[in-house]
Amino acid sequence: MAKESMKAREVKRRKLYERYAEKRARLKAEGDHEGLSKLPRNSSPIRMHNRCSITGRPRGYMRQFGLSRITFREMASNGLIPGVKKASW
Repeated sequence: MAKESMKAREVKRRKLYERYAEKRARLKAEGDHEGLSKLPRNSSPIRMHNRCSITGRPRGYMRQFGLSRITFREMASNGLIPGVKKASW
């Protein structure tokens, strides 16, 4: 499990990104690099981590499912993910 503070930091970054996304796109289109540098650093999409939606684990993340590899394996072996068969792990 990820620390609650780390999860909260990611939520804060996502909110900042959503707030400044339109302004960032406009400044990029205009080529205003000075205006871009004045935006908060955490409003950049690069600074966000992908995290497992269940455990919050940042490593071994599978984008297609939004889960970490460990959670995916547990759910697949319990039959909770349709269309996934256990071949040999």
